[in-house]
Amino acid sequence: MKLKDVLKTKGSKVWTIREDQTITEAVETLVSQKIGALLVLGKDEGLVGVISERDIMRGYHQYRGGLDKILVSQLMTRRVIIGSPEDDTSYIMGIMTHNRVRHIPIVAEGKLQGIVSIGDVVKSQLEDSTYEIHYLKEYIYGRGQTPPNP
Repeated sequence: MKLKDVLKTKGSKVWTIREDQTITEAVETLVSQKIGALLVLGKDEGLVGVISERDIMRGYHQYRGGLDKILVSQLMTRRVIIGSPEDDTSYIMGIMTHNRVRHIPIVAEGKLQGIVSIGDVVKSQLEDSTYEIHYLKEYIYGRGQTPPNP
């Protein structure tokens, strides 16, 4: 399955925040939208980072809880790994696992298409496996026949 297929099911809605907004504002959006990360936009509205629950927890520890005056730019992850709509989910799963990231923005021709989480990728892999197993069983046992009971 390709990432464009995941986005067709999931949708392309992406929640963002500006780098000059506070961590408190980021937390409010994360909680109200029930999401785990926000894409961070710079002054020119371009993608400059990602702020995740994990980044915020590290900041909470570093600043001992005083996050109401801390800006998103201070805690965000600046090295953003992006995917293409044509990337296979198995490839992206490997990238996410290797780099220990849970969210990847999807970009095509310089335009943001959406964002996928590790949960989205795992779900698509499970769906692919379920269909593959089903069709392999049909092939092995013949259409309309039931497999023998063990």
